[in-house]
This record gives sequence, C-alpha cells and structure tokens, in this order.
Amino acid sequence: MSLLVRRTHLVCSLAFIASLGLLSFVAIRKSPAESRPLAQDTGTAGLEQMLRKLRTTARLMHTTAHPDDEDGGMLALEARGAGASVLLLTLNRGEGGQNKTGSELFDELGVLRTLELLTADQYYGVAQRFTRVVDFGFSKDVAESFQKWQGHDIALADMVRAIRVFRPDVVVARFQGAWRDGHGNHQVAGILTPEAFRAAADPQSFPEQLKEGLAPWQVKKLYTDNVRPNEDYTLRLDTGAYDPALGMSYAQFALEGLGHQLSQGSGGYRLPPGHSFSYYKLVESLVPTKGSKGEHEQSFFDGIDTTLPGLADRLGEEEGKVPFLRAALRELEGKVDDAAAAFAPPDPSRPAAPLLAGLNILNDLITRVGNSSLSPAAKADLSVHLRSKHQQFETAANLALGIVLEVAVDAPSSEVNAPAGFPQLERTLLMAVPGETFTLTARLYNRSRQTVTPKEIAVDLPAGWRAEALKQDLKPLGPDDEASEQFQVIIPTDAAYTRPYWRRHDTQEAVYTIDEPQDLGMPLPPRPVQAHASYSLGGATGEIHSTAEVKYIDPLYGQEERPLVVGPPLSVEVKPSLRVMATSQEKPAEVAVAVRNNVTGPVSAKLRLEVPAGWRAVPDAQPVSFARDGEYSSFKFQVLPGSLREGSYEIRAVADYNGKPYAEGYDVVTRHDLGTFYYYQPATQRVNAVQVKLPAKLKVGYIMGAGDSIASVLQQLGMDVEAVGPAELEGGNLSRFDTIILGIRAYDVRRDMHENNRRLLDYVAGGGTLVVQYNQDTAAFNAGHYTPYPATASTARVSVEEAPVEVLAPQDSVFHYPNEISARDFDGWIQERGLYFMSQWDKRFEPLLSSHDPGEPALAGGLLRARFGKGIYICTGYAFFRQVPAGVPGAIRLFVNIISSGNNKK
Repeated sequence: MSLLVRRTHLVCSLAFIASLGLLSFVAIRKSPAESRPLAQDTGTAGLEQMLRKLRTTARLMHTTAHPDDEDGGMLALEARGAGASVLLLTLNRGEGGQNKTGSELFDELGVLRTLELLTADQYYGVAQRFTRVVDFGFSKDVAESFQKWQGHDIALADMVRAIRVFRPDVVVARFQGAWRDGHGNHQVAGILTPEAFRAAADPQSFPEQLKEGLAPWQVKKLYTDNVRPNEDYTLRLDTGAYDPALGMSYAQFALEGLGHQLSQGSGGYRLPPGHSFSYYKLVESLVPTKGSKGEHEQSFFDGIDTTLPGLADRLGEEEGKVPFLRAALRELEGKVDDAAAAFAPPDPSRPAAPLLAGLNILNDLITRVGNSSLSPAAKADLSVHLRSKHQQFETAANLALGIVLEVAVDAPSSEVNAPAGFPQLERTLLMAVPGETFTLTARLYNRSRQTVTPKEIAVDLPAGWRAEALKQDLKPLGPDDEASEQFQVIIPTDAAYTRPYWRRHDTQEAVYTIDEPQDLGMPLPPRPVQAHASYSLGGATGEIHSTAEVKYIDPLYGQEERPLVVGPPLSVEVKPSLRVMATSQEKPAEVAVAVRNNVTGPVSAKLRLEVPAGWRAVPDAQPVSFARDGEYSSFKFQVLPGSLREGSYEIRAVADYNGKPYAEGYDVVTRHDLGTFYYYQPATQRVNAVQVKLPAKLKVGYIMGAGDSIASVLQQLGMDVEAVGPAELEGGNLSRFDTIILGIRAYDVRRDMHENNRRLLDYVAGGGTLVVQYNQDTAAFNAGHYTPYPATASTARVSVEEAPVEVLAPQDSVFHYPNEISARDFDGWIQERGLYFMSQWDKRFEPLLSSHDPGEPALAGGLLRARFGKGIYICTGYAFFRQVPAGVPGAIRLFVNIISSGNNKK
C-alpha cells in the first residue's frame, strides 16, 4: 500500500501540480463541491465527449467578475462540443449580492454561490478558479472597484497566476471594460483581462511567481464577448447547435447549469430548440488569422495547431532535444483513432485497449520529457498538455470499462432505521475529528464485459496521517465483479479543519486574507481523504481516483452522501452572531449557545461565557453532555449588561473539553442540488448598543420574503414583533397589528403575496401601516399593480454607502418621532444606501428622502409614503435589510420611526 502526501509547505510546486490535476475531466465531472456526476458524463455519452477531448490540445480561459456572469453556452460548446480544456476564472464569489433562497449574506453567501457555480460548471464542463478580491456590493464605476481592491495588482496577480498555470491558447473576456458592461466589477474584469494577457508573458511582471516555479506564458489570442450582431465581430458561434450526447443544445444544457444559481434568481430561464448565436471580437493575436484582417473566423483556435503532433512544432529548435517526441505523439494520435473506431454499441468496452495503451505511452513520455534537457519554459508547456492528456486517457478508459471506485467511511456500530425501500445503513460519522481513528472501505467495480485485474487499492492522505490495511480482496474482476480493501485511518491531533482557506475580519474589507497559499485560486480546498486504484488489462495499466465519502439517511431524500471532512470535536455557535440592544435596556438579555458534538462516543464538557467588564452571565457555566456523535443541544444564558453607551461589545462562548478550549462553530452550507461545505465563525456575539427610543405599545407583524433578520433585531430591541404566516395572511385578523412589514423581495418569492395583496391594501384602508421593502423583479412588480396608487419600481439604486442623503420634508414627523433624525444618522452605513427605487409615482405619494451616487442625478424614489383610506402605505428601497441586522445606529433609529408612522398620535 502506498500513501500520497497531499499537503506540504512546498507551495509553488504542489500548487502547480494540483492545478494541473483540476484540469482533468474527472475534476470537471466531479467538482470540488463533490456533486454527483451528471448522467451526460457517464457511460457512452461521457465516453463520446472524452474522445472529442483526446483529439485536441486546445485550451481556453474565460474571465468574468461574478458567478452567473459567465457565457455558459460558449463554455459548453467549447468544452463539450469541441473538446477543449476550459478554465473559468471568476474574480469574486458574489458575496455582496442578494439572496433569493435564504438569509445567508456576505461571506457565507460567497460559500453558497461558490457551490452553485461549481454545480453550473459541471454542466459547462469546465474547471474553476477565483481571485482574492471580494464582491463589496453593486458598483457603478471602475474607480470604486479599483479603490476597494487596492488598485490593479492584487486581482491582476491572481489572473496572471491562473494563466501561467493553465497556459491557455486563447483567453475570452466576458466584458469589454467599458460602460456597456454595467457593474463596475464587470468593467474592471474587462480592463484587467488584456493586462493579464500581456503581463503573463512578461518575466518582469510578478517575478515572485517565477521564483515559485511558474514560467511566463504568452497567450496566442485574446477575444472579447458582449458584442452585438450588428457590430464588427470576428467570430459567430451557434450555441443552439444540438448535441446528441447531451440530448439538447449547448445553450440549453448551459441553462440547466445556470438554473442551479438560485440564490441570484437564475432558476427560471429556458430556451427552445433552435439557433442561438453569440458574437466575439478578436482584440489581440500573435498568430496570423482571418480575424486579424477584419474577416470572420470559424473558431477561437483558427491559426493555432491543436493536434497532438502539433505539440512538437511548438518547441521550434528545441524539438531536437526530444527526438522521440513527435513519433510518440503520432502513435498517441493513432491510439485515439483506434479507440474512436472501436467505439460502437453494444460493447462500449472495446475502446479500452487502445486507450490504456495510450495511457502507457503517456506514462513513458512524461518521464522522458521530465528527464530531458528542454528549457524550463518549454518543459512546463509540454508537461501541462501531457498531464492533461494523461488524465483524459485515464478517464476515457475508466468510462469504457465502467470502472468505478467508491470509498466510504465505515459507520459506527449502532444502527438507525432506514426508510422503506432503502438499504439499511448504520449511523454514520459525518465529520472526522483530530486524534480519532476510523475505518473506511474502498470498493473497485468492473462493469464491463472484460476481465480486469486489480493491482493496488490505496488511500492518499495529508502529511502526518497514517493508514493501515485491514482486509484485502484483490481477485481478478469479471463482468460486474468488485474488489475491496479496508483501511484503518489514524488522524493526527493537529490535523487541519476542512474550512475555507480565505477569510476577512469584517465585511468592509474587500480583499481576502489567504491562510493556505498553496490553495490560492482554488474554488475550495481539497478534501483530506482520497484514494486510488490501479488495474491491468491485456498488459496495460489503468488507474482511477476517488474521494472518501460518508453515507447517511436524509429524512426527506433518503440515502445521501457527502465528502468526509475534518472539524472540531465540538462546534460552538452563538445565536444570533450579532445582537442589538437599546442603551436604555435594563432587562437581562438571553444568549443562546448551540453546541454540536462530532466525537464518536460520550462527551463531557463545560460551557461558559466571557462577557465585557462590568457585565455578568448567569449561570457562570453549564455542563455539556453527549452520548454520541451528531447530537446537538442549545444552552441559554442570561446576560446582565453594565451601563451601556452606544458602541460595540463582544460576548464569547467557550466549551472546555479534554483540557482545550473550543470557541468556534460552523454552518453546513448546502442544498439538495449542490455539494456541501462548511462556513466557520468564531463563537462570539457582537453586541451593538444603540441609543434608540421605541414607541409605546406598537404591535408589528412581519411577513418574511426571501429572508432577512430585521424582525429578530426589532425583537432584541424590545419591540412586540410577530411573524405573519401564510394562513394568517390569507384569512387571519390583520387588523390586530398596528404595522405590517414585508420582508425583502416578498413579491419575488411568494405567490401568496400576489393572491392576498388586496387584503393588505384593505388592512391599510382600515387604519393599518404597511411598510413594503424592495423587490428585484421590477417588471413583475409593476405588472401586478400592488401599490394603492400608480408607482413604477426600477433598477435605480445608490451604491455608494457614504452618498449624501437629503431630507426632503424636514418637519415631517417621520424624522422626529420617536427619534430625532439628523445628518449623523446616515453615517456608518454599509455596502450601499439602497436599491430598486421607484422611478415614477402618483402625486399622492410623498417622497421623504433623496440621495444619489457621485455625478448622478438625485433619486427621490427610495422612501415614499401615501395616505390610503385611514392608514399609511410606505415603500422603501433603502437597504435596511443590511443596516438593521448590522446594528447601524442611525439606520435603526430611522427604521423604527418609519414603522411607527401610524402610531404617532400627534
């Protein structure tokens, strides 16, 4: 048994090799999010597409700003139709966007949107990279983006690194770097891409990368997207072309992937069969092409030799240093032809022999090239292609033979009942803990008509981990046979947790700190436990790799699996992570601490709170006891604050276990259609004390939309807030509420809002106050005519959080009751002033505030109020959904005034 050490401090060489590995079709089919392979990537459909890849050495990189910016149809056409190796480079993870599916915002939303994009990438058929810069919210201009991202160099360095590692022939920029790109981040992506195109080839640019072992790389052609059909385009692609291996067109298949980016509302787009054209402009080229003369091209790779023997031509005079290369490449090309000729139903395993023979040729070729006297740059370029082809041959052979390697953690002994129709599964360890020992079983399946002979099954572990083989069954495998090996794995006590390698201290930072430099650019860090198996057929050897998983029963979906990860023995979370207190608060505040056990077997610990000086927690500590892993308990503390002044304080929860303190916890970020990852937070509660006056006896109802935390913050302040459920919205007594608040995007995500809007207007006419927050789908909102008088929602917004705000009606009671509002109440806002303001409105609406981004006209549609019957109707696009949960004092005072409008008897 061999062990592969995955993590060392040899940052550059391992980062280079790991990056090459991610460019294989295996990694494309099963992304780092570990979603299950698509049906189109298995069996004969997968093999057909892999044979396309084996015929070409074409490499393409596509640059964008955010998840969902990508030209998915083009990516699918190039990666799946043309067989190119394709990399999608996305500047940031979309942390600053809205969330249509839940309450995750900021960095946790970034993890979710990473998982969504990785799932979309499976459909596109591409590998994924990111840079260190953060989505800080909507930006209208380039200057703000460069200011937040500390200039060009941070993002540019990461783009250059990606080019030097991936070494594409062609780069396609999604954006042009001009006003038509819209979002400031989009424009920056368009500006930086040509800079990266040139800097990657310049040995004077980012020389530290060269010291790490990366070599300069000159991309041959640069294109820009976002070109209109009536403009001077170079290339037109029909992404509506039908692919029988996919069962639909490339554009249709890409939209299936885009539909998994649900947090952005991208789930509803579909295309009918038929042509779907996209247009591209050649910006720079180092090869003579038709596009260089203003004529149309047929492919991004016009003028570039992408055949296997063409790799020898790239070496120029250096080809003489590897006289064996051209003949080996031609032989390799012949093996691809033989495999394609043999590929025919009903026996898809016939291509396996030439594919395995090609794999053995590559094994020898990689060694000989590595030992040759080629220059480092030539060797780097050739090695990228040879290793990529090696993994493609390997994957194609496994598809032809139906070879599968499943690696599953063996469950602890106590059993749980499986749902009817599902196999009996034992209770499963979902998270490994440093210092523990567990067993796993690797099973190799042969589903072909041929007999293969297993040679080795081995686990691949991080440095410091150990594994011992327990049981082995490596007999020859006939059709539908399996071989297996069981291992005992010993985790070191200092094993690293499986967590994001990127972090920031607060949401105002716009560049991530990188904790693991070797992972820079990766979508997620590698899973700790991998395995591989080798087998022989007809004297040739194949290999397959897999990730260790745990299997469990989900109450709704039945049997599920997710990759094994490493985490703390106890996860400690303070709920909520931010609390808002009124400075006048005298009652103790209840702090809830959730503790999750990941240790197999009984656990005894002590839970305590660390509070600011002058504060007191009751009780001082509480015992924590668990019988087995997976158990979860919540503990309540009463915290008595000392004298409060407006400002921030911190409460910290600590669980003492086995002589060590544990003071952080994680959220499991997942969805049934996505992979799974973990978002860690310190076990702290930031307390923002706010000087705010509350109206007496105000009863508030909150109708949740896409998800926000405003209601819980109002409750923390001491207001009487109650959730209004669907049944009460439909038929309950709404008049018992003085004010009803609609959560963000309520009309976007809830059909019952459309159906019961008349009830809400009747509630207002009867004397209630209704506060409607923003909706993103402005076309649907306007078509619904939900407001009592005509008003038109728009995409107008004020993206600069420091933008000045003008009070249009300074004598109005909304600025005086119950809190006096002054200019300072608009200080300290985060990310933005507001979004989706009204652009037109009936004269019966009164605008109360006006604001605008620098150099733009004033927008007065962010806060409108109208009398309707006996009540008050208010619509607001100001970003209270960000400000109130963040504890911004002035925004809280203003929001309290807004919802108190009907309570002011003066």
